Amino acid sequence: QVQLEESGGGQVQPGGSLTLSCKASGSRLGDCDLGWYRQAPGKEREFVASIKWSDGRTTSYADSVKGRFTISKDNAKRMLYLQMDSLGTGDTGIYFCQAGGTTYYRGYVFWGRGNQVTVSS
Repeated sequence: QVQLEESGGGQVQPGGSLTLSCKASGSRLGDCDLGWYRQAPGKEREFVASIKWSDGRTTSYADSVKGRFTISKDNAKRMLYLQMDSLGTGDTGIYFCQAGGTTYYRGYVFWGRGNQVTVSS
């Protein structure tokens, strides 16, 4: 079992920056790929970025956020981060922290409750 809790959301002006945090707890995080998804009103939840917990190097980004968002983690604190720069109104939505099992947790997906990010003037 993996538990996830997001924080750091809020309102920011276009062109601004915001950093989201996700506190991960439980066991066997090394078995998981962790990442971020987001969902805007009236739209489906979409992938944003992911990172392999065991190495912290294998990352993936949605085309819409490449060059603007950076995913990272802190093993000691068991924290996952998403630094968001050059934010636009299209980035508005509820951001969810997610963990997907690869071997031990294969077939399991864990979700945080989500955190609102609003980009507006």
